[in-house]
Amino acid sequence: MCRSEEDKKAGFKTIFLDRDGTINEEVNYLHRPEDLKLLPGAAEAIRLWNEHGFQVVVVTNQAGVARGYYEERDVEQLHRYMNQILEPEGAHIDRFYYCPHHPEHGIGRYKVKCHCRKPETGMFEAAQADRAVDKEHSYMIGDKWLDTQAGARFGIHTALVGTGYGRELYRQFAEEAGRTVTGDAAHPMEFFGETLLDVAMWTLRREGIKL
Repeated sequence: MCRSEEDKKAGFKTIFLDRDGTINEEVNYLHRPEDLKLLPGAAEAIRLWNEHGFQVVVVTNQAGVARGYYEERDVEQLHRYMNQILEPEGAHIDRFYYCPHHPEHGIGRYKVKCHCRKPETGMFEAAQADRAVDKEHSYMIGDKWLDTQAGARFGIHTALVGTGYGRELYRQFAEEAGRTVTGDAAHPMEFFGETLLDVAMWTLRREGIKL
C-alpha cells in the first residue's frame, strides 16, 4: 500500500495486542510452542487488520523470564512459532515486544522496576521509535485492565476483549459501576467485545472501513 509523505510523517495506524488470553489461550507461563493454541477468531481478526493497512504489534509482559521459569530465547522462539501458525491463515504479527522484568519476584538483573512492564508504556515507546504510530488511528486491545491502562497512557484507543480474564473483569466492572460499555480512569475502555474478531470489526467500523 502506497503512502504519501504526509501520511508517513503522521505515522502508521497500529493495533497493539496483548498476547496471552487475547490472541492465544491463557496458559500459566506459556513458553513451549506445543502449548500455544490460538483463540477462535484471532487469526481472522489479525488478517483483517493486515489487509486494511494496520501494523499489528504484540506487547506482552513475560514475568516467567524474571522468575527464571524460562529464558528470553524461549519467548522469541514462541513468537516465531506464532507467526508460523498464523501464516496459513493469511495473517501475521509485524513485531513483538516483551517485558522480561518483575519488580518483586525477579531474579538477578531481571528484578527491576522498569518502564516497559504494562501498565507502563515502554514497549509502546519502543514500537513508536521503530516505526511511527498514528495515535489517533491506533488501538490497544487486551484482556486485563493493565492492558487498557497502558494504551490510555500512551494516548491511543482502548478495547477490552472477553477472552482470557476479560469477560469476568467486564462483568465485575459493569455490576460495580452500574454501567455497560464505557470505562473510567481506572478502567479505560472504549469498547468491549466477546472475541478479538468482535473488536476487530469495531475498529474497522470506527475507521470507516466497509467490509
